[in-house]
Amino acid sequence: MVADEAAQRLAELRRALNYHLHRYHVLDAPEIADAEYDRLFDELVALEAEHPDLVTVDSPSQRVGGAPSDQFDKVTHEVAMLSLDKCTSAEELSDWIARCEGRLTDPGAMSFTCEPKIDGVAVALVYEQGVLAMAATRGDGQTGEDITSNVRTIKSVPLKLEADNLPPRFEVRGEVYIPTQDFHEFNERAVASGEKPMINPRNGAAGSLRQLDSRITASRPLTMFCYSLGWVDGGWQPETHSQVIEQFRQWGLRVNDRLEEVADLTACMAYVEALQEARPSLGYDIDGVVIKVNQLALQSELGNVTRKPRWAIAFKYPAEEATTQVENVEFQVGRTGSITPVARLEPVFVGGVTVSNATLHNMDEIARLGLHIGDRVMIRRAGDVIPQVVSVIESKRPEDAQPIALPSACPSCGSPIVQPEDEAVARCSASHNVCPAQRKEGLKHFASRLAMDIDGLGDKLVEQMVDEALITHAGDLYRLSVEQVAALERMGEKSAQNLIDALERSKATTLAKFIYALGIREVGEATAANLARHFGDLEQLMAADTDSLEQVDDVGPIVAGKIADFFADADNRRVVEDLVAQGVDWPQPEKKRDDNLLTGQTWVLTGTLERMTRNDAKAMLVALGAKVSGSVSAKTHQVVAGPGAGSKLAKATELDIPVMDEEAFIAFLEEHGVDTL
Repeated sequence: MVADEAAQRLAELRRALNYHLHRYHVLDAPEIADAEYDRLFDELVALEAEHPDLVTVDSPSQRVGGAPSDQFDKVTHEVAMLSLDKCTSAEELSDWIARCEGRLTDPGAMSFTCEPKIDGVAVALVYEQGVLAMAATRGDGQTGEDITSNVRTIKSVPLKLEADNLPPRFEVRGEVYIPTQDFHEFNERAVASGEKPMINPRNGAAGSLRQLDSRITASRPLTMFCYSLGWVDGGWQPETHSQVIEQFRQWGLRVNDRLEEVADLTACMAYVEALQEARPSLGYDIDGVVIKVNQLALQSELGNVTRKPRWAIAFKYPAEEATTQVENVEFQVGRTGSITPVARLEPVFVGGVTVSNATLHNMDEIARLGLHIGDRVMIRRAGDVIPQVVSVIESKRPEDAQPIALPSACPSCGSPIVQPEDEAVARCSASHNVCPAQRKEGLKHFASRLAMDIDGLGDKLVEQMVDEALITHAGDLYRLSVEQVAALERMGEKSAQNLIDALERSKATTLAKFIYALGIREVGEATAANLARHFGDLEQLMAADTDSLEQVDDVGPIVAGKIADFFADADNRRVVEDLVAQGVDWPQPEKKRDDNLLTGQTWVLTGTLERMTRNDAKAMLVALGAKVSGSVSAKTHQVVAGPGAGSKLAKATELDIPVMDEEAFIAFLEEHGVDTL
C-alpha cells in the first residue's frame, strides 16, 4: 500500500476506533462487538508497523483504553496501567514463551501463573495505612478517573485492611464485574418496574462505576477480584505473583481461587482447556486466561513495550458477542403451548460457532428492545446458552425495517393464540393432543437427560416418529419395536436395537425424575423432587387437592393449581397409567428419610462423580435440606470430591473442611433413606 493510501486508511481506522472507544467507555452504548473492535485495532497496528512515519501521538495504538470522562476528577497513575497482548492458539502462546526466554539471562528460573480473564472493568485501589484512600479507573493507562466514592459502595472491597504487616502505601489492581445470576435478577427487576435493563454484565459494571450519584452505584450488584500489585512503598518485597495474591487473600482482599502456578506450555494449555470447559458454570463472564511470568524479578527484567507488558499475555477464547442483521422473526411452539419468537439472523461466527438464530423470549422483550425485522443487532452467546439479542443498533436501521406482530393463529395447528392477562407469554389455545408441536416438545422433554434419560432418542428422531404417527404420547415409546425404528430414515437395525435397549433401561427411574418427565407446567427439577419427597407415592400425588399441594416446599397457589389441573385431565391420567402399565417403575425407600437432616448446611461437589451425575447428587442433597454451592468457603460444611478434583479440594484441605469420596457419599445417602439408583 502506497503512503497516500496508507495515510487515508489510517485516518479512517483512527476515526472508527476513537468513535467506538467513546461509545464503549464514555457513553456505555457499544455498537460493535469486542472481536470486531480487535480486528480494526490489529489492522491499525499492522499498518502503522509498515509505515512508522505515519504514527501519530493520538493514535489508539499509543494509549490503553479510552479517555477519562470530564465528569470525574483526573488521577495520574504512579505506574501506568497497561493492557495485555493476546494470543488465540498454543502456537502463539509458545512463541510468547520463547520470546520471554530469549530476553532473560536465566530462563530456567521462569514459571507461570494462569487465572481467569474477568470480563469487567479494570480498577486501581490505593491503600494508605490500611485504609482505602482512592480508587481509579484505567482511563488511558496514564490518567484515569477518581471513582473512590462509587467503589466504596462495593461490599467486596474492604474499606480498611486489618493486618500487622501492611505496607504504608500500596496499590491493588483488579476487575470490577457483575456476577451472572445477579445480572439476570437485576434485569428482571428493572423490566418489572419499567426501567432500562443492562445490555450485558460488562457494560452494566462500567455504567455503574460511572454514576455521579454513588447511591445508584450502591444499588448495583458489583463485586471485585483483585489480581495484581500496582506498586508498593515500604519494606514488603514479594518474590512471585502467586505470593502477592496469597498475601492479598490474607489481608482480606477478594482474589480468584482459580489462579494456579504452572511450569510450562503444556500445563498452560491444560489450564486454558479446563477453564474453557468450566466457563458456563463459573458464575461470571470471562473472555480468556491471563498468563503471567510468576517471578517478579523476571517480570522486571522483561519490562514493557509502549502499551503492554512483555511478561504477561491474554489467551483469548472465541468471541461471545457479535453484530449481525435480523432477516426474519418466526414463532415456535413449546411443550406447554408457549409461543416464542425466534430471530433468524444473517449467519455470524460467535463463541466458537456460527450462529443463525437467537431467542427473543416473548413480545414484551421485542418491545423492550424496540426490534424490527431488518435491524442491525448485537447478539451474545455464553457457553452453551442459546444466543440472545441484547441490543438494537438503531443508527443502522434500514428504511424498510418492519415492525414485528404476534400472529393470531398457532403456526403448528392453526388454533387461536391467546395471552392470559397475568402472563407475559402468549400460548396456543389447543392442547398437546391437538397441537403437533406441543406433542413433539413434550416428548423431547420426557426423553431428556434430567427426565427419563433415554439415550439415543434425540430431537430429530422424536419429530420423525411423531410425523410418521409411530407415537402420540410417551407410553407409545415403550411399545416400539426394533423393526419400526429400523425403518426410519438414518436408522439401521443396530441403532434401532440400541434405542429399544435404552428405552427398557429408562423404565428404572425415580419418582422425582418421573414427575419432572411428565412436563407439568411450573414443575422443574427442584419442585419435582419436593413433590416426590413430600408424597412418596404417585397415587397420593395424583389424588392431592390444591390445599395439600400447597403444603409442599416451594409450592404456592399457582403451582398447586397447575399440578391439580394436570392430574384432573383424563388424557393426562391415561398417559400416566399407561406408562406405569408399560413397566416404568421406581424403588420405594426402605428407610424414612429425614428431610431436615442437612437444613442449614452448605455442601460442595467437585471432581467427576462416576456413579451418578452432578445434577442427581445435587438433587439428593437438596432432598435432605442442604444448600449446594459452587465454591468452597469457611461456611462450607462438607465437600464431596470425585476424581479430578482440583482447587476446591485444595481449598477444603486448607480450611480443614471435611471431605468424602463418592463411595462414602453414596453410603451416607443410603443410610439416610435416599434412593441412589
